[in-house]
Amino acid sequence: MEDRLLDFLLRAKRSTYAAKAAECAPSRPNSHDLSYAEGDFLYLDTYLGGERFSGEEAVWLDGTPIWAMNYSGRVLDGRFNGDFLKHALLLVPTDRPYRGPETYQEGNLSYACQVTGSPDWYQGYEEIRFEDALVYECFFHGGSVL
Repeated sequence: MEDRLLDFLLRAKRSTYAAKAAECAPSRPNSHDLSYAEGDFLYLDTYLGGERFSGEEAVWLDGTPIWAMNYSGRVLDGRFNGDFLKHALLLVPTDRPYRGPETYQEGNLSYACQVTGSPDWYQGYEEIRFEDALVYECFFHGGSVL
């Protein structure tokens, strides 16, 4: 992944859902959409659902789609904390520009994210546990679309 795209993607992820940004107009009935634009780049995150959800993040350069990630997940237990997830997602690392860090913990909640592949072609899984109980999970995959 070229450095310019990587830098933009990290800024976009840290400025939208994880940052509790306001949603933009929905692109589909009942979808939740967030966008971020900078220069010739456009990032759009759109998802359906709530406690069970499915969505896509995508990046365009000069109107051409160049990168995308699909994701699908679910809340499994009432001890899930959405703010904890968003904080973990704000910590998206430069070398793993997918979701959150490999591990993160705060109090009784722990976040873990496993990924195989590279930013050009990858798949992964993230989970949140409250103590030992699984309370949230999400599968994701994506990469370059050029």
